[in-house]
Amino acid sequence: MTDRGVISEVRAGAAGRARQGPSAGAAMRNPLPLLATVSAAFALVHLALIAPGLGLGWDESVYVSQVSPQAPAAFFSAPRARGITYLVAPLTVLTTSLTALRVYLAVLAGCGLFLALWVWRRLLPAPVLGVAGGLFTSLWITMFYASQAMPNLWVAYGALAAVGCFLRAVRDPGDRWAPVGLAAGVAFAALMRPTDAVWLALPLAVAAVAMRARRWGFLLVALAAGLAAGCAPWIVEAYVSYGGLAARLDRGSEIQGRLGWYFSVDDHARALGGRTLCRPCDVPWRFPAAALWFFALPLLVAAGVRAAVRVGRHRTELVVATVVGAALAAPYLFTVGYAAPRFLLPAYALLALPVAYGLVRACRPRPRGRRIVVGLVAVALASHLALQYRLVDNTADRVRRYTADLGRIAAELHALGVRPPCVVSGLESIRVALLAGCASRQPGGPNKSITPGELVATALHQPVAILVADAARPPSYAHAWPAHPLPDLGNRTGLRAYVYGARPPR
Repeated sequence: MTDRGVISEVRAGAAGRARQGPSAGAAMRNPLPLLATVSAAFALVHLALIAPGLGLGWDESVYVSQVSPQAPAAFFSAPRARGITYLVAPLTVLTTSLTALRVYLAVLAGCGLFLALWVWRRLLPAPVLGVAGGLFTSLWITMFYASQAMPNLWVAYGALAAVGCFLRAVRDPGDRWAPVGLAAGVAFAALMRPTDAVWLALPLAVAAVAMRARRWGFLLVALAAGLAAGCAPWIVEAYVSYGGLAARLDRGSEIQGRLGWYFSVDDHARALGGRTLCRPCDVPWRFPAAALWFFALPLLVAAGVRAAVRVGRHRTELVVATVVGAALAAPYLFTVGYAAPRFLLPAYALLALPVAYGLVRACRPRPRGRRIVVGLVAVALASHLALQYRLVDNTADRVRRYTADLGRIAAELHALGVRPPCVVSGLESIRVALLAGCASRQPGGPNKSITPGELVATALHQPVAILVADAARPPSYAHAWPAHPLPDLGNRTGLRAYVYGARPPR
């Protein structure tokens, strides 16, 4: 669309709002109450129903340990970026309280949702933004990760804000802050996950040229500047700690699985049944109903875009949001050989906009059939919400039980004399080590951070515990170490700790 076409659409939208009457205009002018309500409800519901008892996950423990005084920093593998560590640092340097961390992140998540949607207040009607926020936050994935120290939700906020600022810059060349917001949104996403930010910036760069925006060159500069600023810490760290950018990319690809064509749509559908990670995802598909909305999503997005095209308003906004959302989802759906539902959060945040637009248009006043349509939409949404709550409740309950098991294991290690300074290796070493105040070190695998010889040498001057489960055997260098039974960990039984150098308390 040309710049003249964009301006014509803006004028048509203004004329349409004038025909709708003062109440609709007021809703457009003042989205603050609705967006504030949705954002606050998101944070409060999570804190009340999900966060209590939710322990740190594996990845969370890695990110938090980088700045927490609770234990030495865990090994930071090549694919990771430090954005989420920077986000939690202001709190973790003050307290090791997990409750405080959950409250802090939940409040930030609510504020982030509000700010990301607020960017769109001049682009889409307030009811559409409110419904979009409600749809996105009602997904069990969003609700589960609201207070977790994980980067994907924050990439979603950065992407939502960046696309909104891009569209504002295209619509109004006089908006001086829109390019700044565009650069900031891309930089924020890149700080969290550099590869996601690349897939965010590429379609926006193409759109700037294809739409013949008046300042398309300036927008390209803003995109490039934001991407460079956000990726800079990751690139610098690549040369300082990983042997260069190419070496870090190669190692990251090795850890995550060599990228290439891989159809993982069905993997993501299976994972929606409550799995936080499906790797490998060759498990039975036991809960197909959980993925109904996933398969309906393309149709709902298309219906929302079609509704905008029919009324001649907001089509540019929804088309751009759809294209960027699809670009963010494509690498995970077609190149990564496993699934984690959180990977698609940035795509869901953007695709919620056309879905919300279609639902709002479907429920608009009409001469006939309005009650039937509203009733059908209400039943569908109520069923969807009930299912999503069931999924997030089951997932959170499973994590709580696992967290309690980890706590018992850490307490048992303390009783055996494994106290700081100490080292934990083997099964679930990162989470157990953080709870026990120890360093986590692995002599092999993707988190290799020590050699077997160095681990044995460490055991000569501080306690070292190697955790194994079931019928697994300890490494050869620990065969002669005393073995101690530990509490079961989830469905893993026969858990044992091979400990050397410990001095049990008297």
